[in-house]
Amino acid sequence: MHAAASTPVVLYGGTFDPVHNGHLAVARAARDALAAEVRLLPAADPPHRPPPGADAGQREAMLRTAVEGETGLRVDTTELVRGGRSYTADTLEAVRAGLAPATPLVWLLGADAFRGLPQWHRWPALLDAAHWLVALRPGHALDALPPPLAAEWARRHGPLTALAAAPAGRMATLVLPLRHESATAVRGGIGGARAHDAWEADVPAAVARYIRAHRLYA
Repeated sequence: MHAAASTPVVLYGGTFDPVHNGHLAVARAARDALAAEVRLLPAADPPHRPPPGADAGQREAMLRTAVEGETGLRVDTTELVRGGRSYTADTLEAVRAGLAPATPLVWLLGADAFRGLPQWHRWPALLDAAHWLVALRPGHALDALPPPLAAEWARRHGPLTALAAAPAGRMATLVLPLRHESATAVRGGIGGARAHDAWEADVPAAVARYIRAHRLYA
């Protein structure tokens, strides 16, 4: 069944190892700014090395726990089902196949990742496969773009409202409040001297219970 064409679909990818309150704040901000459905897209386990601190099934389970009851947020397992190396081009093709042709499809990412876009697989094709929404911290500018990307930014950049007016091909920024949470800090806290409670404030309560029950990251 196709999603409603009037509702933008935002893809927010990552390892989510583990998902924390900062991830959810980003997802909620994109949902609210675009009146969108936000799909959190966990990456598959690396094929030639051990998985991250939690394996794909555990990371998916924590995400599902984190978004339970959250209007407009859901987990998308496109990359987990495919397995192996995950290229964004393949992911966008797979997700687009399940949407009505006119549905706006948005890829949400941070400024540093966006600056590296010209190194992505089939990057020129990506620009017309989705809109590109760049999350920025307050007071930060999207500068130092590589020349090919800077030219595309100048041609495609516009207000957030423009993303809802076309299925793909435009670029915009989303300014987000500065957050302190990081997955690295959560993992380090669990294994550190204050492992009894210091990290729990940075993750949803249900995720903290899951981590403890499955003895993750210790």
